[in-house]
Amino acid sequence: MTMSELTLAPTIAAAPATVTEASNAPSLTFVEGERILCFHGPLLYEAKVLKTDPNAEGGPSYFIHYKGWNPKWDEWVPESRTLKHNEQNLKRQADLNSLNSKKKAQAAAAQQSTSASTAAGGADKKDESKKRARDATEKEEEYLKRPEVKIPIPESLKIQLVDDWENVTKNQKLVSLPRTPNVTQILKLFKESALKTVSNDPHQEDILEELVNGIKSYFDKALGNILLYRFERQQYVELKKKFGEKEMSDVYGAEHLLRLFVQLPQLIAHTNMDQETIITLKDHFVEFLKYMEANASQLFLQNYENATPTYISATKNLI
Repeated sequence: MTMSELTLAPTIAAAPATVTEASNAPSLTFVEGERILCFHGPLLYEAKVLKTDPNAEGGPSYFIHYKGWNPKWDEWVPESRTLKHNEQNLKRQADLNSLNSKKKAQAAAAQQSTSASTAAGGADKKDESKKRARDATEKEEEYLKRPEVKIPIPESLKIQLVDDWENVTKNQKLVSLPRTPNVTQILKLFKESALKTVSNDPHQEDILEELVNGIKSYFDKALGNILLYRFERQQYVELKKKFGEKEMSDVYGAEHLLRLFVQLPQLIAHTNMDQETIITLKDHFVEFLKYMEANASQLFLQNYENATPTYISATKNLI
């Protein structure tokens, strides 16, 4: 399976999450004792925040207890897995539960049909059906236990993430958009640079093509949901109205693209890629981040723009 063929998990469909690599403690979205909704696997569950850690590696984390669950399931979760406990997100929880129930019903119907066939075919086929059901259960458990992929971010780019976070959340500034180079152009430049080292190898060229297409696809699907700070959402709404169907990878630039690499480990964990593919992807991601680091002065903005009073007022009307 190629990266460009992957379907993002429900995490992508979640409400905006805070992306940060800041060493300074960012403001927390939730407080101790607050009721929240939290992703565990593909579903959302009601939970309670027991502890908070604003300085956790990768951004704010919360030690939560799932309502009605044994305390042994209490765990630290990143902010990207959490949602506000409100009417909109409760509806999202119900929709995910409904979808999951339909999938289980379909699986049960298929299993029942298989069981009927195996009963007619004898005991051996019945045992084979049980084995398939057992294998399916094991695969689901394996999915829930999959470790998160680690993508090392160079120190200079971590500093860039800190500065980016401070500019937007503390100083109420914005990235000037549209950006040049934009995400599409950056990926093209990286591909052209990388091709110089593969000596006209068609196989490597195909891999690079799939890589840049995959990153672009992830970016366009993730941007409006998990890559924006709350203060930026009004700008995003205005740009969507202005550019219509234009892909946001042709509008946004390196600042938001770098944030994607903070979230990619969690996104990849919700796919069915095998370990070998994940390792290969990780190596390519590392090379891409090295390219961004080496060309940072040409890719990243030096100065963000000040938000107008009208814009600041408009942001208060957004969730």
